[in-house]
Amino acid sequence: MKDVLHAKNILIVDDDEIVARTIERSLRSPEFCVTVAYSGVQALQIARRQPPDLMILDILMPGIDGYEVCRQVRADPLLSQLPVLFLTARSKEEDKIEGFRVGADDYLPKPFNVEELIMRVKAILRRSTATAPPESAQRQLQAGDLVLDCNTFEVTVKDRRVSLTPVQFDLLYYLMSHAGQVLSAQQLLQDVWDYPYDAGSPDLVRVHIKNLREKLEPDPSAPVYLRTIQGHGYAIVVSNQ
Repeated sequence: MKDVLHAKNILIVDDDEIVARTIERSLRSPEFCVTVAYSGVQALQIARRQPPDLMILDILMPGIDGYEVCRQVRADPLLSQLPVLFLTARSKEEDKIEGFRVGADDYLPKPFNVEELIMRVKAILRRSTATAPPESAQRQLQAGDLVLDCNTFEVTVKDRRVSLTPVQFDLLYYLMSHAGQVLSAQQLLQDVWDYPYDAGSPDLVRVHIKNLREKLEPDPSAPVYLRTIQGHGYAIVVSNQ
């Protein structure tokens, strides 16, 4: 039981199931608990709900690619310290430079040597453990009066606590992570629902926005937190009302 409690959680992100499972088998041991995601959006959702100790990330994936996943990790106040190792078939020097530019901690080209992968994983985890913040420090996200608890999937609006469904949590998390920014329905469909560009219906977003307002707003017909910016999209407003 002690080994399980102290095992490091590793999130593997690769759209190729065979490759992902090969990496998983290479790492699975009493030292590591391994989770697999097959898209960038799925990886971000998993990481936001339960941050791993390390993300092993492919670059070439449909939807948002590995570079964009890494950018979003670094921009996310709850994930900004998460170590990222790129494991990818892109091996040119300019690919590595871009990987480090967007915030990677290490970069290993495919095909990879299993022993080298394990060595690099352990080295990254040693470095991150030495500088890791307390576990309790990064589990809430706040935007104005809204406080999102990522342990319980509840949001507090002033003194009122509200439970969220998984999709509502993912949507509100994304909106609050980009508080003050206007986000189009198309962007939300891509980054929350993992739809390809120009696919999916804006009605899907509209319905979930409506449901969130029913839970968050004092008067859903006159929203003060989750605003519609006519012709552009939606935004979490953080100014005092």
